[in-house]
This record gives sequence, structure tokens and C-alpha cells, in this order.
Amino acid sequence: MKSFLHILFVFLLITSVSFAQKAASQEEWVSIFNGKDLTGWDIKIAGRPLNDNYQKTFRVENGIMRVVYDQYKTFDGKYGHIYYKKPFSYYRVRFQYRFLGNQTPGGDSWNVRNSGIMLHSQSAESLSLDQTFPVSLEMQLLGGLGKGERHTGNLCTPGTQVYMNGELHTEHCTDSDSKTYDGDRWITAEAIVMGDSIIHHLIEGDTVLTYQRPQVGGGFVSGDHDWKAGHFSTNAETYWINQANTPLREGYIALQAESHPIDFRKVEVLNLKGCMNPKALNYKSYYVKADNTQCRYKK
Repeated sequence: MKSFLHILFVFLLITSVSFAQKAASQEEWVSIFNGKDLTGWDIKIAGRPLNDNYQKTFRVENGIMRVVYDQYKTFDGKYGHIYYKKPFSYYRVRFQYRFLGNQTPGGDSWNVRNSGIMLHSQSAESLSLDQTFPVSLEMQLLGGLGKGERHTGNLCTPGTQVYMNGELHTEHCTDSDSKTYDGDRWITAEAIVMGDSIIHHLIEGDTVLTYQRPQVGGGFVSGDHDWKAGHFSTNAETYWINQANTPLREGYIALQAESHPIDFRKVEVLNLKGCMNPKALNYKSYYVKADNTQCRYKK
């Protein structure tokens, strides 16, 4: 009997450890778009107050977050973004997008089938009233035009700069090496963001661009398109100039509206920062950045 109880105890112990290890490695992706409405998101459109959803630019239909312009007569510089309410630092964000139809009249020629997702962005409420783009890292999304190569998953840097291959990279927009995707098909995209260390852009599962050490700096876009051209207030311009060379360690996720209709769906985040104590109930083996203030233990 003692031998049987010992074997049973060992079996239960092994089973318990195995179960705990499986639970610790199980990725907990969180859908930050609920597919029903815009709960949890803030809207900021240039020239409009916070959460004024001008002409219903952002809306939800059939489980899809849509950026549409059917109530616009002309785009008129109404650059907009919709921001998730919570900032992240170490995380993965993945989503699907598709471009549809034609560009809104009045949109700039470079914005045909052009949109993006902003990473490490400033908050919606911190934007100046007329500001066109947030200080952020833009994972630029481009649709093919049926005229040859046009990459997606690129990088643009409004108010920011990064390093590539150990050197400061000063170009405002940098092409990825993705394939070209013509038509209105759904594309799966992902960004893997490791605080202020390294960031990867993925398209259809392939890593198409990598950069390091994101920071504030480099002006807004260029000498010809400075903070004033971006319609920053005087106080905001001064603030960001004084933040030059500050590492970008965290920020908000925002989806872009810049004159061409686009749909988003399955927007989800995997947090990579949290409890890294294996003795805690909420330990995750895939975390890469410790925040043991979040650890929970048995009472």
C-alpha cells in the first residue's frame, strides 16, 4: 500500500508540474477590438476635439473596424487616428487589414492605399488640436497599385528616429522587403515591440523590417516639414524638441485614417511584460521583461 501511495504521489506531482508548465507557456492574446463597437478607443482627428468622430470616419460594421469617408465631400486634411486606451512597452500586436475602393477626393497623392498602425505613440489627449500625426513609430501599410513593386510593413518616423545595423537612421520612411499585395484582399500583419531595444515588422508571418533603439528626435518629418507644418502648438513643439534623444520605451497603439478607406479586424495584443517569478500563479514563461509587482501568489 505504501508503495502504491508513493507512486500515486509522484504521478500527481509530475502531472501538476506538467500542467503548470503548460499553463505558463500558454500565450494569452487579448482582443483589444471587441468587434461590436469602439469601446476602449479614443479618436483624434486633426482640427477636431478629442473623441469627435467627424463624419463617422471610424465605425464598426459586421465585426470590422472601418475607416470610411462616405460622408465627406473632400478630405480637407482631416488626418485621424484611433488610439487604444492602454499603453504597452514589451508586446506583440497583430491584426488584419484590407484597402477598399478609391481614395477620398482631396487626399494627397501619396496617400492612395496608404495607412498605418502607430507604435509607441503619444496619447490621443496629448495631441495639439490641429496636429496631423502623433509622435510615434508608424508601421506603414501600403496596398499595391497594379503598377509593380510597392512594399508594405514599412517604417515612418513622425518626431522619432531609430538605429539600423548599429547606426542612426535618419530617413523618415524606410521600405521593408515585403511582397506587393494588389487588390482588396485581407493581409495579416504583426509588430513585435521590445521596449526601446528592438522592433520587428512582420507581414504574412515573414519578418520584413527590423530596427533598434527607437527614440524621440530628428525633427517632425524633415527640415521642410517641421513641427509647425505638423500643426503642433508652440508648447507642444517646445516639449518635443526638449525630448530629443529620449528613448521610446512605451506608448499607445493607434490605427490611422489618412484619406483612403481601410478595414481592420482581429486586432489583438500579447503582452510580453509581467510576472517572471515561476512560483507565482500568473507567471508566464514567454515574458521577456519582468514586472514582478504584478505577481500573484497562493494565500
